[in-house]
Amino acid sequence: MATLIAMPKLSDTMDEGIILKWVKKEGQEIKQGEILAEVQTDKADMELEAYDGGIVRKLFVPEGAGVPVGRPIAIIGTADEDISAMLQASGTAAPKKSAHADSPAPQAAAPAPSAAALAPAREEGRLKASPLAKKLAEELQVDIAAVTGSGPNGRIVKQDVKLFASQPSASPGGRLIQNRADTAVPLTLMRKTIAKRLTESKVTAPHFYLNYEVEMKKVIEFRSTINASVDAKISFNDLIVKAVASALRKHPDVNATFAGDKIIRHGSVHIGIAVAIEEGLITPVVRDADQKGLSEISAESKELATRARDKKLKPEEFSGGTFTVSNLGMFGVDSFTAIINPPEGAILAVGSIVEKPVVENGQIVVGARMMMTLSCDHRVIDGATGAQFMQDLKKFLENPALLAL
Repeated sequence: MATLIAMPKLSDTMDEGIILKWVKKEGQEIKQGEILAEVQTDKADMELEAYDGGIVRKLFVPEGAGVPVGRPIAIIGTADEDISAMLQASGTAAPKKSAHADSPAPQAAAPAPSAAALAPAREEGRLKASPLAKKLAEELQVDIAAVTGSGPNGRIVKQDVKLFASQPSASPGGRLIQNRADTAVPLTLMRKTIAKRLTESKVTAPHFYLNYEVEMKKVIEFRSTINASVDAKISFNDLIVKAVASALRKHPDVNATFAGDKIIRHGSVHIGIAVAIEEGLITPVVRDADQKGLSEISAESKELATRARDKKLKPEEFSGGTFTVSNLGMFGVDSFTAIINPPEGAILAVGSIVEKPVVENGQIVVGARMMMTLSCDHRVIDGATGAQFMQDLKKFLENPALLAL
């Protein structure tokens, strides 16, 4: 019996998916569990498996097109099965019978690309280009409007700009741009979700902020000692994640979520680590971070960050966090405030470590200071509760040997 395949909900925040590639084409055989398509969600690129085996009878969506969750995308059935009722139910006319209709395995023609798929990079005043492509175009002084895009729907990607700039006709003098026009960049699925969820968070969750300055001299020495004795290198962020997890274990009121008529205090400590990628921001989760050692947190964080940038995260790797750490210190940011990642109750913003004159025991000495800002949902966390958490977090970082206990 033929099966109508709908766009599944592949993440908790997914409203639509983009068909990046049909691995199986119309007329091809597919076995249960084989990959039917590669789908871009708001969090990652994922593989869509076939629930049933058979022949791919119909593909409703061209590559590069977006599909709302629940919308039909394909039909899988037997070679000679009547699928006219399914086509009608999905709003698609039945295909014309071919001269080879009696053959045991008819090869249906692949769906024709939509007008959008064939559209040029500039369409109705809107330029479709990735952020990396636009940045590279500015650096190389390339008029990006003259570049032909090879991505989905004619989108210009970084490689297109590189290729254009390498052409002999694209001399530096000919690439100087004057009076460049504004461009409108369509939102990616990830950026749409970020806009929606963080606006929701800022509007519905009453934020307040707690700023703390931490002396990091002992952390610097502690990290150097560890990294001199082991092959795997521990980052400052690994130490911060471990310290946060240890502090959350002592303060379950901060490891909590507002849930309408109740507050949920989470039994497990799952730390989300904000990772910047081309399309926006994603927070892979280090699970049970309070029960893991520094080397384990380090290895897991590196693996998750790599998979996030490659858009290969699984849903369980970016969902279910109870607290998030957002660190911009490596970019030279001294301090900032972060918006809470719903449904969590708090997020920690971490700045860079800065050498500065400080007073210790009445003497001016050179300190190594780092600013941390805790954003709290006041529906969940009170000021004193957040302050006590930050005091213990500061204690762990200023006495890093405690993290090894």
